Amino acid sequence: MAGFLSRCIEKIKSWIHWSWTYLLAVWVVLVVFVVYILRGPLKLSENFSYATMFLNTLTPKFYVALTGTSSLISGLILIFEWWYFKKYGTSFIEQVSLNHISPLLGGNDNPNQENNNTTPSSSSSSSTSSNSTHQQSMPECKVWRNPLNLFRGSEYQRFTWAKGKEPLTYYDMNLSAQDHQTFFTCEADAGKPEYEVMQRAWRERNPASRIKAAKDALEKNPDCPTAMILLAEEDTSSIVDAEKMFKQAYKAAEVNYKKSIQTQHQSSTNEAIHRRDVNVLVYVKRRLAMCARKLGRTREAVKMMRELMKEFPMLNLFNIHENLIDALLELQAYADVQAVLAKYDDISLPKSAAICYTAALLKARAVADKFSPDIASKRGLSTAEMTAVEAIHRAVEFNPHVPKYLLEMKSLILPPEHILKRGDSEAIAYAFFHLQHWKRVEGALNLLHCTWEGTFRMIPYPLEKGHLFYPYPTCTENADRELLPPFHDVSVYPKKELPFFILFTAGLCSFTALLALLTHQYPEPMGVIAKTVLTWLYMPISYILEKLEAILPSNLLHQLSRI
Repeated sequence: MAGFLSRCIEKIKSWIHWSWTYLLAVWVVLVVFVVYILRGPLKLSENFSYATMFLNTLTPKFYVALTGTSSLISGLILIFEWWYFKKYGTSFIEQVSLNHISPLLGGNDNPNQENNNTTPSSSSSSSTSSNSTHQQSMPECKVWRNPLNLFRGSEYQRFTWAKGKEPLTYYDMNLSAQDHQTFFTCEADAGKPEYEVMQRAWRERNPASRIKAAKDALEKNPDCPTAMILLAEEDTSSIVDAEKMFKQAYKAAEVNYKKSIQTQHQSSTNEAIHRRDVNVLVYVKRRLAMCARKLGRTREAVKMMRELMKEFPMLNLFNIHENLIDALLELQAYADVQAVLAKYDDISLPKSAAICYTAALLKARAVADKFSPDIASKRGLSTAEMTAVEAIHRAVEFNPHVPKYLLEMKSLILPPEHILKRGDSEAIAYAFFHLQHWKRVEGALNLLHCTWEGTFRMIPYPLEKGHLFYPYPTCTENADRELLPPFHDVSVYPKKELPFFILFTAGLCSFTALLALLTHQYPEPMGVIAKTVLTWLYMPISYILEKLEAILPSNLLHQLSRI
């Protein structure tokens, strides 16, 4: 019974929506027709003549006040619309119309939209080839830790000393503090003085207070690896000093790891301790590999990264494969890079700019040295060139901000500690480390320059529908503004066009202000012009009324009474 009632209610609602959508115009025509038929009893002609006499008696000052008030009101609406658009990226009037008025008139155009987002895997087997690069779930504006983030003390701090600007935002550093608390602390730390001090140290906002707390933790326990991590990150002025501190931290972390691996299955507390020790060990060894990479010992860095990936294959938390790709590209070991991509450029794994653009670089490397846009326009693209162009289009669709940095159309800044995938922050982080790899491949940047803009012809509405990936997320701009320093001009994609109502209110404000000024300066000529315009506008209406008078009776009620 309840199901029957719900179906009836749904049918009634759908019928009402249909009637509003298709019969509204008919209702308006009927109302106009009835008003015209009853024009005699309603005395419309007399009322219209009275209104005309009233308008003729108005002075020019009234029109000046009217147009001036209209200009003021439209100007206030314009200012509010502009503020709302700059803050939220959309028009307030359009938002209200879509969210509140449109559902009342037309209902939901696509009620099954949520179900369409989760298609069963059994029904997607026939379209695997066409959707091979789609992600498994809808992307969110999730912030990821930058796998190639710099060292605060020996790199970020040097920039601050040289330029007097802060390269990291408080939001970015706060995310790092949360990461450190997640990676390097556990519930079993209660009662251990050095770890309790480090828990407070990770939450400290002032760098000097953090460093002081880490030194206090080392005084309580000289073998506290997390305290050494903080000092290596923030209290060293060079990569060499950071590497020395990380080597000490690695020795202590390795001892703790060997102890906890034997007792991890005894209780949940021991398991949490082991998980923390694994995170510390992997983090320290990865930073040691990055130090070796920065100091020119690239083969040693590659060896350490491969060991980490082999020993902890399920730990994808730090995205070590992106560090490995950068190091292998530095060695120009392109076959090894292709092997890494074959493993991680998979439909089931999350994509990144490093994955997509490195795949494009490898394909461009095969044809870039001989590529000429003039020759290609005459004879067409070869199979290898078409493959390279398609790879570039795929990379650009994933992150459209990267090409401007690779082509040096926008200036680079130091990458943040966290990135937003498909956003400007990820583009900066990728180009900062990989620009040299593109320059090393002869002709790669030229091929990118000639082909990257062609991507946008395939996705004319990127926020609504993508080609190889899901539609471009709309939340990237706000998140990137939180992650990137204020002196950087955040790249926005797609370029936002001014909403119609902003243009409309701007034109209305300007037009009414002009009318007010002209009416104030030239009252008599403007009065003549206004009367002439009104006469022209009334001519077609009067012609239609005359024709209707000849067809329809002047008083329908009188004719009905005679019958």
